[in-house]
Amino acid sequence: MEEWWSKTHDLLIEGGLTYDAIKKSVENSSIAFREGVVELFEFLEKKEIPVLIFSAGLADVIEEVLRQNLHRTFKNVKIVSNRMVFDDDGRLVSFKGKLIHVLNKNEHALDMAAPLHDQLGVDTDEEVDENVYVKQRTNVLLMGDHLGDLRMSDGLNYETRISIGFLNDNVEKSLESYRKAFDLVYLNDAPMWGAVELVSRLFSTEAT
Repeated sequence: MEEWWSKTHDLLIEGGLTYDAIKKSVENSSIAFREGVVELFEFLEKKEIPVLIFSAGLADVIEEVLRQNLHRTFKNVKIVSNRMVFDDDGRLVSFKGKLIHVLNKNEHALDMAAPLHDQLGVDTDEEVDENVYVKQRTNVLLMGDHLGDLRMSDGLNYETRISIGFLNDNVEKSLESYRKAFDLVYLNDAPMWGAVELVSRLFSTEAT
């Protein structure tokens, strides 16, 4: 698994990938967020709740998608993914840190978590302290669209975990297994309004 992922990264470097190419690719893509994502992020940011986006993909691409589609950054959102290193000309030269793939994109990869960057190549000295703070959280709301995503909380010393599964394809075939695995299941590219309502109720209960 790691060998395949490493070779893929090497090919991106050898191919001369540039940050401008990433920006143009995102501009020409049809990527869209579920309705309610912005409202969920804004609510959690206001409550100072950290949000981790786990991906075996590329952090810089995810950032660009967020930047172009949401038109803002969130101080509480961190990405756990493979981060690229570009030279002064914006050309990919290497990858930062350890490799993250589909089998290890969990809490053990949290040391790779980084806040959303307003500009290319911006790093902060506060990331390590922030990651320690995240590891101390005892309540987890986990959302994913694959059964394997349930492993993203592996290693966290949480007291309570609520899991939400988004079943987008092969609904009839997979519904039963998703219902057994996740606490809540939403079907067919459902919006995020259910998650927004859930966190709102949790904070309402906490206040009473």
